[in-house]
Amino acid sequence: MQDIQSTVDWLTNGADDVVSRELLALKLERSARTGQPLVVKLGVDPTAPDIHLGHTVVLEKLRQFQELGHQVVFLIGDMTGRIGDPTGRSEARRQLSAADVNQFAETYVAQAGKVLDASRLTLRYNSEWLAPLDLTGLIHLMSQMTLARILERDDFHQRFTEHYPIHLHELLYPLMQAYDSVALKADVELGGTDQRFNILTARQIQEAYGLEPEVGIFMPLLEGTDGVKKMSKSVGNYVGIEEPAPEMFGKVMSIPDSLMPRWYQLLLGERLEGVQQRIAAGDNPRDLKAQLGSRLVARFWGEEAAKDAEEQFARTFRHHEVPEDAPVLPLIPEMADISALDLVAGLPGMASRQEARRLLTQGAVTVDGEKLEMQDRVSLHDGSWIKVGKRRYFRVQS
Repeated sequence: MQDIQSTVDWLTNGADDVVSRELLALKLERSARTGQPLVVKLGVDPTAPDIHLGHTVVLEKLRQFQELGHQVVFLIGDMTGRIGDPTGRSEARRQLSAADVNQFAETYVAQAGKVLDASRLTLRYNSEWLAPLDLTGLIHLMSQMTLARILERDDFHQRFTEHYPIHLHELLYPLMQAYDSVALKADVELGGTDQRFNILTARQIQEAYGLEPEVGIFMPLLEGTDGVKKMSKSVGNYVGIEEPAPEMFGKVMSIPDSLMPRWYQLLLGERLEGVQQRIAAGDNPRDLKAQLGSRLVARFWGEEAAKDAEEQFARTFRHHEVPEDAPVLPLIPEMADISALDLVAGLPGMASRQEARRLLTQGAVTVDGEKLEMQDRVSLHDGSWIKVGKRRYFRVQS
């Protein structure tokens, strides 16, 4: 039992909550005794095509179950995805077409395979059992849950009390997700803290169908590069797992030192206190952050790409050198005397003069190491270099 408890501690490291640790220990002990692996489920509704590091927090935990030999089921919600999870929504999600769902699913699987061992991954689609579910089966499923219980859910309760529409198909979502756990006979389900209602519903529905309830492991939502808000593409504080290696490494190096131990824990599975002890013992936080960045880049791009990204970062930001692969701007006569606004607005990839004006106002543009002001005029020469923001460089060459 000591070994079982150690395994429980490892598998729940970093989790916000577990329902319940005792049941997880019981299931692990039974699995070890019978040789029957646990069925560990992660359901994903493919409603967007890209995965960022925030999504990989749960994938990292799934990988740990894989390492112990358990059966990890990556469940694509191609049927529930057509409804859309109402969690955190003030209105119904747009219903996706089958073509949309299938396209997003392919992308999800390919990207998740960068964290999980694809050779030990069971891929399922919940249309396998939800599409054939006839009206009799649906009525039986719906009879296991009361409307009052559904309306306890924060987002539904808020929409109901504020007189926002709740469509009947949305009420089916937690029941359909719960039926997935019945069909798979799931022993464990992973999800973010925002999935608490759905997973607890699954436990209730499993018992109603005569099954032992699954263990719910709830992982926290990862803070983004700003160290404050949840990682999100809409906020702009995300690190995409398909971003180029140098960009990924640079973004990791930009996170606050205070966030670093938590990223080690949630993204690499290390003990939080272990990283904190290394900092307290005098390890340089910058070096620890570089190790974090290198290990994350290596996971998605390989060891060689991680080494190159770290070396490029060192050249660029520690030694103030311009990257060798920076885009080249041809030196033209107009560059001998050009306004700062015209120069920046004419750079490749600049969206508009308004964007150029914003960057200059924020002091985000330098030429040969000197910060540009809006009113400045610039004289460029062969070998001049322009820096925009933290990571964009341009060389001027005749």
